[in-house]
Amino acid sequence: MKAEGHPDYHFITVVMTDGTEYQTRSTYGKEGDRLVLDIDPKVHPAWTGGQQNIDRGGRVSRFKDKFKGFGV
Repeated sequence: MKAEGHPDYHFITVVMTDGTEYQTRSTYGKEGDRLVLDIDPKVHPAWTGGQQNIDRGGRVSRFKDKFKGFGV
């Protein structure tokens, strides 16, 4: 197998939103880089049970209004 066929796989530090850090192997950046997350499972509504994506007069509502009574 060719040596240049795969990206460099190395250790990076991942920083969670609460400041905790852990090391993992990745192709991101260079050896020793830090990946600071803006959103993670500790704060994302999909994992915390918070408010999900709710259509507030947007695309779904317009679709329903446009096809109201269709096929009835």
